Amino acid sequence: MKGLGKILSLIVWIVILLVAFLLLFSAFSPSIVQPVKHSVLSLAGFVFPLLVVINLLLLLLLLLFRRFKVALVPLAGLAMCYSQLSTYFPLNLTSTKQSEGSIKLLSYNTMSFSSMVKSNGKNAVLDYLKSSEADIICLQEHTVSSNSRYVTQKDVDKALSDYPYRSGKTADGKKPLPYMAVYSKLPVLKTERIAMESSNNGAMAYQLKWGLDTLLLINCHLESNKLTSEDKEMYEQMIEKHETEQVKAGLRVLVKKLAEASAIRAPQADSIANYLKRHPYKYVMVCGDFNDIPISYTHHTLTRTLNDAFVESGRGLGISYHKNKFLFRIDNILVSAGLKTSNCTVDSSIDASDHYPIWAYVEKN
Repeated sequence: MKGLGKILSLIVWIVILLVAFLLLFSAFSPSIVQPVKHSVLSLAGFVFPLLVVINLLLLLLLLLFRRFKVALVPLAGLAMCYSQLSTYFPLNLTSTKQSEGSIKLLSYNTMSFSSMVKSNGKNAVLDYLKSSEADIICLQEHTVSSNSRYVTQKDVDKALSDYPYRSGKTADGKKPLPYMAVYSKLPVLKTERIAMESSNNGAMAYQLKWGLDTLLLINCHLESNKLTSEDKEMYEQMIEKHETEQVKAGLRVLVKKLAEASAIRAPQADSIANYLKRHPYKYVMVCGDFNDIPISYTHHTLTRTLNDAFVESGRGLGISYHKNKFLFRIDNILVSAGLKTSNCTVDSSIDASDHYPIWAYVEKN
């Protein structure tokens, strides 16, 4: 019996150490895994919340059974992941007040203005944008129709008539990306397209006049995960029915597509990071649909030199993509050290698109 007790104790130690190791690997995977080389491993951040919960349960059980020495393992693992925990689930319990000199930045993936639907001549997305009181609006999936039954560019211009400055041609005379747009109350001095490998995604850089200073604003829509409506329905069924074979088949499809997208998205994030190195402005804002979670190579790469506004002044999970039970924060506002944010909010008051808009007040630090 004594030998059996030692074996069981050894198994407990191995399980607890393994779970703690997996938590740490998931948490630090963005800095140690290159998605282009190891695309599947780059998805480790997706299981971070699950591993946090498992480590917390183990910690509580060990404390309950007075296994204090062993309990130090999950406790140490969770403590070492404090930065990632605050990134995934920030707890800014008190609202910060914006100063008189602050501006409101709003970023929104409109899903083609909710498939360009108009009801009685109105569109929910346009109505929301018009009443947002934002100083700068960055839009992704800004697709309009030539048919007056749907949202046209004329409709958008009319709704956003309070924004005299828009993204026009780039400095070299080229048209901006058609599915990206900026509407601003601050003068747009220059527009530039950031070079990156992508057929349907990209990033635009704008220089805006902000008082006596220049603000560098980047609006981006990085590589989507290429999940079809059938894939998303399959994922919903996996969550609801839990059939073993269906879960296995579904996971294979999801992992394959997510890994492929991660490998494409990593160089796109590098392109933006390199652009920022070549343009070292004091005041920088990067926003848009990253199509990646907070514990990812994309987020890690861009927050090496920028601060996440939601982590700085938001709270909770901040889920911005909300359809088909894919509940993740993939829309972001990042700012340079020369800027300070307050009340960063993922606004769930409008669900016309498959994304919620994200906004924050920004002031010079």
